[in-house]
Amino acid sequence: MIIRMTFLPRLGGGRSVDRGRVRRLFFATVAATTVGFLFQQPAIADDKSAALAVDKSADATALPHVAARLARHEPLTIIAFGSSSTEGVGASSPAHTYPARLQVDLAALIPAGETVTVVNRGIGGEDADDMMTRLARDVVSANPDLVIWQTGTNDPLRKLPLGRFIAETRAGILEMRAAGIDVVLMEPQDCRMMRAMPGAFAFKDAVRRIGAELAVPVVRRYDMIHRWLADGTVTEAQLMAPDGLHMADEGYERLAAEVARELLDAAKAHPLVVKTATR
Repeated sequence: MIIRMTFLPRLGGGRSVDRGRVRRLFFATVAATTVGFLFQQPAIADDKSAALAVDKSADATALPHVAARLARHEPLTIIAFGSSSTEGVGASSPAHTYPARLQVDLAALIPAGETVTVVNRGIGGEDADDMMTRLARDVVSANPDLVIWQTGTNDPLRKLPLGRFIAETRAGILEMRAAGIDVVLMEPQDCRMMRAMPGAFAFKDAVRRIGAELAVPVVRRYDMIHRWLADGTVTEAQLMAPDGLHMADEGYERLAAEVARELLDAAKAHPLVVKTATR
């Protein structure tokens, strides 16, 4: 199902359209249908060895534009789009946010002389409504090769209906793909505040099912945190900020390192990508 939206600039009598209200009404009308359709899709199998989960039955790379740029040794531009986990709340400085660390890690993995830029477009507190409002301005207009869309955390905290979240997320992915942009989704992490919110992890499950439906790689932060804690090399207090919601420096660093490696794998990068990131 492809959603096409047209907004007229003015109503009769010269009244301006409240575009945000029109958008909310539109998604409310399709939400029930979308949530029913989406949750009939088969879930992809858990792959706890990988930071990114993607339907591996697809013949083509899940990130064709990234793969093409790497194959041609051209500069790669990535936009990290999302809320506070992308902005870097909980990090000790901007240099310790996951987008900043991702740029460092990718630069260490790609051959010398090639360039990668990761642009941070995270704004704390935003839900899917907010992010869809600025998607065209902050993301599509910049024409990146890849967008990593971190989403699904503030939506249950702000009582956004699950159906509307699903409809907006699907529409956003289709909008970016139509503009020739590769997309990766990043799900919510397991944390104290999310555990205390009834139904919060339904949004995590929705992100995974959207990824399976549209063959979009999903960064499974929930599984990653459990794996890091299980190996005994780090504590929850080291991974997470004291507020019980955001990551700390150690969490962001581990997240970036795993995503960097898996992004190149998902793009089926050329054989020259042989260096290993150091921590």
